Amino acid sequence: MTGAADSVATLSGVRVSGPGKEFLIDDEPVDIFIEDGRISDIAPAGALPPQGRILDGNGAWAVPGLWDNHVHTVQWALAAERVALGGAGSASEAAAIMSSAAPLPDGRKVGSGFRDAMWPDQPSLALLDSATGEVPTYLINADVHSTWLNSAALRLEGFDSPDGMLREEQAFEISRRLNAVDPERGDRAVRDAGERAASRGITGLVDFDMAWNADAWPRRIGAGFAAHRVEFAIYPFDLGRAIRAGLRSGELHEAADAPEAGRGLIRIGPLKIISDGSLGTRTAACSHSYPGDPENFGALNVPTAELAELLTTATGAGLSVAVHAIGDRAVTGALDAFTVSGAVGTIEHAQLVRHSDLARFGRLGVIASVQPQHALDDRDLVGRHWAGQTSIGYPLSALRDAGVEIRFGSDAPVAPLDPWQAIAAAVTRTDDDRDPWHPEERLTREQAIQASVRTALRPGEAADIALCGYDPLSASGADLRGMPVMATMVAGRLTYGG
Repeated sequence: MTGAADSVATLSGVRVSGPGKEFLIDDEPVDIFIEDGRISDIAPAGALPPQGRILDGNGAWAVPGLWDNHVHTVQWALAAERVALGGAGSASEAAAIMSSAAPLPDGRKVGSGFRDAMWPDQPSLALLDSATGEVPTYLINADVHSTWLNSAALRLEGFDSPDGMLREEQAFEISRRLNAVDPERGDRAVRDAGERAASRGITGLVDFDMAWNADAWPRRIGAGFAAHRVEFAIYPFDLGRAIRAGLRSGELHEAADAPEAGRGLIRIGPLKIISDGSLGTRTAACSHSYPGDPENFGALNVPTAELAELLTTATGAGLSVAVHAIGDRAVTGALDAFTVSGAVGTIEHAQLVRHSDLARFGRLGVIASVQPQHALDDRDLVGRHWAGQTSIGYPLSALRDAGVEIRFGSDAPVAPLDPWQAIAAAVTRTDDDRDPWHPEERLTREQAIQASVRTALRPGEAADIALCGYDPLSASGADLRGMPVMATMVAGRLTYGG
């Protein structure tokens, strides 16, 4: 647990990078002074006498604290105790991995991170049953939009599926049940995960956990969580409850007796709506059908008229919205709903966008909350499943040129919660020895950092700061991915290093 003793009053000998740098005349080291959790002054190193606790930056590069704007917090935290399936190259290999996996304390086997869209064989109930027998076994797709269960798990959960695959809402229900662990166990996992996030410079995240987070986060703060700021989402199944409770986006949400270190960290976020599926599950709602499946144009989980009604209700209640829309049909429908309702908020993912929607995206002031690493993880899937699509795949520069504000995230556990990975992916559009994928969609380092922060290093701003070993504005792609983080602070309070 951190508290007042961890608060820094003088951050000495650092060089400023990213937002705030434009107010300085050179790259020489400066001292940053902090009072009441905010930057009070910035002066050339040694020009003013230090005050209070001093943290010597030793010439490190200071950047505003980084945000991950899309995290499934409990699912991400619990991934550490689940079997990693990202390396499975086939259904047979995934089943074999689960065959030798140890059950969790509750007797179930749970694996996560498989990507079946490129497998040479198909998941089947018989295959998984033969490998796992009567031990309830669950495999969660990397995109969380599908799950593969054996017969024992299907019986236990009360579902039926001829091939063991559950998709979209049924898959979400399985994830909700698996994530509904004992609160003490779940909170401990979230605390540990928060400390890992702080070690990468994270000072805030948007939590899209599919649960009633209005109770969970004050409880975690009361138990000592203080690693970073949080904006938590509400889902449509809890919208009425949120309205009755008077929850409004942007407002602080904390108990009166919250520990000092946790005060001011938790705010109410948006209403999250999952309007379509995903590329990996072949359910993202698109203009053109999926190859080999001429009747499959993806799934609109929420029809446009219903989506507009939800956005209108949320707006009237003081809630912003975050609309999951991956395929171009879903993005168009989301923009239609924003137009009709006057809602404010984000489109999450926006992985396939019609050219004609770019200007409308910017004109409406809708924020694009995107995950740059997904473009690299999915480039082979796009080549197979979206080769016939005519909209723009995984746009970044095109959105920015249209005047759209961009925010970065990871969608953890879909991709690792590491803001430097997202920044590097946006800047380089490659993470292996292949040429950049659609290099025309690259962003500059300045633009990528701007999409990863909420503040700037200048007087009056919150003292949310990360100290880095390299200058992010000149570091190579490899150095960005492996960026050394020396210290992280939230409102001047050290959450990592120092």
